[in-house]
Amino acid sequence: METAPPVTETPRAPRVTLPGTRYHSVRKTVQSICFVIFVLLPMTDAMRFDIPRQRFYFFGAELWISEFSILFLTMMFLWILVAAMAMIYGRFYCGYLCPQMIFSESATWIERRIARAVNRKLSKWNGLTRKWTARAAFYVMLLPGSVFVTFVFVSFFVPPADLFQRLLSFDIRTAGGIVGASVTLLTFLDFAFLRQRFCTVICPYGYLQNMLADRHTLLVHFHDPNRQCINCAKCVRACPMGIDIRRGSHQLECTHCAECVDECSAILGKLGRPSLVQYGWGELDENSAANRKWYRRIGLRDGKRFAILILLVIYATGLSIAIGMRQPVLVRIMPNRITLYDVAPDGTIHNHFRILASNRSGTKTELSLSLAGLASGSITGIDRSVTLAPGETLQREFDIVSPQAGLAAGLSRVQIVVNLTPKQTTATFEETFFAPIEAGSRPGARH
Repeated sequence: METAPPVTETPRAPRVTLPGTRYHSVRKTVQSICFVIFVLLPMTDAMRFDIPRQRFYFFGAELWISEFSILFLTMMFLWILVAAMAMIYGRFYCGYLCPQMIFSESATWIERRIARAVNRKLSKWNGLTRKWTARAAFYVMLLPGSVFVTFVFVSFFVPPADLFQRLLSFDIRTAGGIVGASVTLLTFLDFAFLRQRFCTVICPYGYLQNMLADRHTLLVHFHDPNRQCINCAKCVRACPMGIDIRRGSHQLECTHCAECVDECSAILGKLGRPSLVQYGWGELDENSAANRKWYRRIGLRDGKRFAILILLVIYATGLSIAIGMRQPVLVRIMPNRITLYDVAPDGTIHNHFRILASNRSGTKTELSLSLAGLASGSITGIDRSVTLAPGETLQREFDIVSPQAGLAAGLSRVQIVVNLTPKQTTATFEETFFAPIEAGSRPGARH
């Protein structure tokens, strides 16, 4: 009995794993995280500029417009951060972090999926009808998406709860409602017709990046010294900006998204060749021994980059110290010296003061005043304890009163003690109490 010869499997070519084949998935993961952060920032007051109340919320700190120094440090820190990112990592923000790019690519993806579904399910219709049906369906889906994106964006400047009430009531009469409707229309037109063209026509960041870039900035390179390019044009078709990376690395439209890197790696990887398109630091030789040091691999390749990193750390430290030292409840006490003192009909001496207290914290605060250094003195004209709601400001006039008996003539030093709860903090203000020098001042006299 003959036996069949054993079946021998043809050895398969080893699978080539090359760098650059996962940029797309990494980028989409980063974009998803950025979308969640974009939504949460205004909803949690992590970063929001409240125009109606003139407040700036920055990671738990409620900064008032009057706190100019902290606002200045915050703006400088953010500006230097943007400049440092552009100088070191080029258009990385555009390809991975920018909301305009994220939503534009999402709109393009949804439009293509709708077009495919319409062509598949309505294949018996003529091409023009399918085209307009797909476009109409896309616009219908884009409208609520534009409303949502606008709601999140405007929430950076208007309290979300107030904005939600305006949305439910279809408010297009007040300034806030008109702004919301206008931004919704612009968002719809942007994602329906403009999309990535916004990056090359309107957005100033691309021009800023070109001014800050130098020979050490991260770029996407096409490098083919041995002429191994097979002209498949996959890199061109994959580019969301519609450019040909083979024409140069310094094209203004390039957002460094690395979609061309993935496509080139996928095609040439099957042939056992490395990708001809890769990330690279400027035009320098990446194989030199100096470029293998860890700080050069993350982009710190010259003194200018170290300097801007140190400057960024200085501003971040100063901002942290300023926020940590700010008083949640700001209290100021000022004497009213239109008259030095009044002598009341009962013979008591009155000195007039004004208190200004602002609750800049997120919780209710109880404020109480007491007097030290004037044994017979007391405070009148203000409640013994005052409650300040979050964001509330108190302006009140009060008197320090003392009988003439036992009171030193001329002036005395007193301390006004302000107690704050539940913070359990105390502030002491050194003030001067004026009394008549001549004996027997008549009641009702003003000096």
